[in-house]
Amino acid sequence: MNRRENGFGCLLFLLLCALVLGSGWLQAQTFRVATYNVENYLDHPTESRPHPKSSEARARVRESIRAVNPDVLALQEMGGVSALQELCDSLKSEGLDFPYWEHVSGFDTNIHVAILSRFPITARRPHTNDSFLLGGRRFRVSRGFAEVDIQVNSNYSFTLITAHLKSKRPVPEADEAEERLAEAKILRGIISERLAANPNVNLVVAGDFNDTKDSASIKAILGRGKSKLLDTRPAERNGDSAPNPPFEPRTITWTHYYGKEDTYSRLDYILLSPGMAREWLPAETYVLTLPDWGVGSDHRPLVAAFSAGEK
Repeated sequence: MNRRENGFGCLLFLLLCALVLGSGWLQAQTFRVATYNVENYLDHPTESRPHPKSSEARARVRESIRAVNPDVLALQEMGGVSALQELCDSLKSEGLDFPYWEHVSGFDTNIHVAILSRFPITARRPHTNDSFLLGGRRFRVSRGFAEVDIQVNSNYSFTLITAHLKSKRPVPEADEAEERLAEAKILRGIISERLAANPNVNLVVAGDFNDTKDSASIKAILGRGKSKLLDTRPAERNGDSAPNPPFEPRTITWTHYYGKEDTYSRLDYILLSPGMAREWLPAETYVLTLPDWGVGSDHRPLVAAFSAGEK
């Protein structure tokens, strides 16, 4: 072997070592966090949700996920662990591997929240039994909250909380808006604890909050003052960017279609702590547009991108 071949062999060996050992040479420089309500992603019928997800709908969900190509994905309306495993296996067969995952069950035994990650999950804090009082009656948070710490590289980590708050569908037990607000206040309590412990914490709060930005529940989650979360407000990548003072630009930001009322609303959010906002890449943050998106779900996925280093 001549000197050039020997040098090439050494370089190849070092690159392989970097892959195996996670050397800083090949660590992620940016990463993407997405959230997606996958609408009753069930692999078997339940008493209140009798229709499992069709193969066509599952395929369109996977197509949407592959299109945003997230490194970390927050999911709502996921079925049981077996349904999540089917989704992971199917995505892996199509080239998108999430070796780390979290599945959280709350009071609702039909649909759940979950997190998929390409990066290691280093801590898990599931919130499965939070409760509140309304009209003298005790309620539990229906879907719970999934909370994990994720190690992006040796120098950067963040915390992700995902939630699926009470829907706008009326229920006989309580006023749906009051129930959703109570859940939002519990979620804000968790957020406030993290920020009190470390005001610079890298925190992403994402999911289906089932309300619009000026509602009491969204205002409760956002908070105020130095601990207020930043609303990334993802929009379609269609070229609309003209200013609209004193409001946000007239970009297309809806994430959910409600067939009963024939309405399109922004009910899904990616919110950031002040510390996480410093790494946010607005130009790489958007709502996915995809033909026949509604075959997969009544929601559209949204994604935000970040630099993988403290700023």
